[in-house]
Amino acid sequence: MKNFKLPDFTLPAPLARLGAKLPQLPPTLALVTGLNLVLGRLLPREPLEPLIGKRFTIRVLDAGMSLRFAYGQRGFRPLFDAAAPDLTISARSRDFLALLMREEDPDTLFFNRRLLMEGDTDLGLLVKNTLDGIDLPRFDAARLAPSELLHRLRARLATPHGA
Repeated sequence: MKNFKLPDFTLPAPLARLGAKLPQLPPTLALVTGLNLVLGRLLPREPLEPLIGKRFTIRVLDAGMSLRFAYGQRGFRPLFDAAAPDLTISARSRDFLALLMREEDPDTLFFNRRLLMEGDTDLGLLVKNTLDGIDLPRFDAARLAPSELLHRLRARLATPHGA
């Protein structure tokens, strides 16, 4: 499973209709919590300074999700008002996962019309360049396979604490 390749998929349309009716706060909180956990560790604060005060929406088209958040002095936070975002980034869940796994780059997805940016195009370019400039570890989906998780759990349980 070393060379895991994400299959091409689109979530079924009924899932998008259902997702659009569900509260968007839980997945938004998961996103901002994850971003804040890596902020200052994997995601340096200095290159993000131009994003302070900016409002974003991430639309996962085939899941019916619209995650609305902002970046401020203290990090990322969910948005609760209806004000327009400065930048909206839209794609299918598969394409967002491909970005995370570094199977695809934003330029390729953008030029193939699989990643859409609406709003402040300069801000979109800044976000893209900032993300391109950050040396994030490669996300390996194979590490989430049940057999791999069990293997790591067994190894951790077999190792004495403090060893």
